[in-house]
Amino acid sequence: MSSHRFSAPARIVGVVSFCFAAAVCAQTQTHEAAGAAKSSQAMTSSQSNMSKGQSGMSNGSMNSQAATVSSSDRKFMDKAAQGGMAEVKLGELATQKAQSDQVKQFGQRMVDDHSKADQKLSQLASTKGVALPTTLDKSTQKEYDKLSKMSGPEFDREYMKHMVSDHKKDVSDFKSEASKAKDADVKQFASSTLPTLQEHLQLAQAAQQTAKNEGKTQTSSRATTKTGS
Repeated sequence: MSSHRFSAPARIVGVVSFCFAAAVCAQTQTHEAAGAAKSSQAMTSSQSNMSKGQSGMSNGSMNSQAATVSSSDRKFMDKAAQGGMAEVKLGELATQKAQSDQVKQFGQRMVDDHSKADQKLSQLASTKGVALPTTLDKSTQKEYDKLSKMSGPEFDREYMKHMVSDHKKDVSDFKSEASKAKDADVKQFASSTLPTLQEHLQLAQAAQQTAKNEGKTQTSSRATTKTGS
């Protein structure tokens, strides 16, 4: 009798104790999960800050590299990039519109040689953190538009006249940079490219003479035709 009298309360106490323990356990797990989530967020935030820091260091490094290149060297690189693009674009036009085979061949030579030089200059600028122009300047675009409306001997004379004038300036600029550049790598680029430009000038002068003679021959032929008629 006494044993049965106390068994029910004992069972109730046991159930209550179990429920309390379960509640404590659940609350503990909730706190642990929340702590893990906060820890994960903290790690993600830290990684993000590290990434931003590395990006900032990279940009800062590029700006620092660009700052080490003198203004005169940067100006030369900018001008060389513009000139190289111009030679390639106008050379492509010459291969399509020139009448003289010599002028066509000269145009193709411009495309080949200046494309290689432009690639070297682009790589150099990248290592120095210097941004180069990617479009033709207004003066070159105007010349391109003018030549694109010409053909035959007229095109040959105008194109070669421009090439002789342009390469005289290029040779002068590269010769000056090869001796006065402050940056050793820029100086090396100017020195190694100069001989090619000097050869281009000689070829341009020869092709210009051919274009002039071509015009004279055409004029003489017209005069003979008129006399005969």
